[in-house]
Amino acid sequence: MSKSFSLFDGFMIGGGIIVAGLLLQFTSGGVVWDALAWPANAIVLAVFIAIIIAIYLLGRKFDALRFLGTYKAAIPAMIYAVILTIIMGLTKQTVDGTWLNNMLAFWPLVLIYMYIAVILGIITIKHTIKFRWKRDIPFLLNHLGLFIALVAATLGNADMQRMKMITAVDQPEWRVMTNNNDIQELNIAIELKKFIMETYDDGSPKRFASKINIYTKSGKSFTATVDVNKPAEVDGWKIYQYGYDTQMGAMSNISILELVRDPWLPVVYTGIFMMIAGAVTLFFIGAGRRKKS
Repeated sequence: MSKSFSLFDGFMIGGGIIVAGLLLQFTSGGVVWDALAWPANAIVLAVFIAIIIAIYLLGRKFDALRFLGTYKAAIPAMIYAVILTIIMGLTKQTVDGTWLNNMLAFWPLVLIYMYIAVILGIITIKHTIKFRWKRDIPFLLNHLGLFIALVAATLGNADMQRMKMITAVDQPEWRVMTNNNDIQELNIAIELKKFIMETYDDGSPKRFASKINIYTKSGKSFTATVDVNKPAEVDGWKIYQYGYDTQMGAMSNISILELVRDPWLPVVYTGIFMMIAGAVTLFFIGAGRRKKS
């Protein structure tokens, strides 16, 4: 006899995942993303997709697994994800903070997002097998795009690199400092040409930026001006203004830059563009139906 599952069951399952995440958090600490760096994350992705396919196939026989491909499972999962995301947005996030201040490594958040990815994967398979052009093109673009963006952003977090570089005027610098305070040498060099500061009437900083020369080992070089939120880009790196010699202020002859590299970001953007394409396609299909009626 088949069991009919409800939204309440969806909330119970989602709640159970959060409780399991809390147990992991308090017994083993947060998610250690470094352990999932390439190629480990590629292996995890392959296994994850295989698990989704297995759940879909077994769902033909087991009601509990078939339930995962329904809105009654999806809606509670999304509500839990929104609540956790709001908490993350309202608290200051730092790499070495407590779980509340480093929620990208918080097990309940990671598990609930992966649970949503499982639901999206199952739903995408169902609509791919029973594909109908006008009905399923926008649906698949939206759901598959969200799946790609979600999974790539989660697993790709392990490969994101954030480095600090201290540059001095007219002195090309190749070395950077990692989050673990290790010194590494990159394949790009940065030379500070001028530190720029604009202040308010009371002397407090209004804007600070750096005019820099960028050199690569391949022989490419160019000049750029970087601000806190306006980076320069070279060889997959984004270079942001980060800090300066606060004692010297506008006369600072050093500039601290932050270099960020996220090799999975193009994959995340692919998922986002698919969702946008799905929304546009849905709009034109709806407009076409209104004209016919």
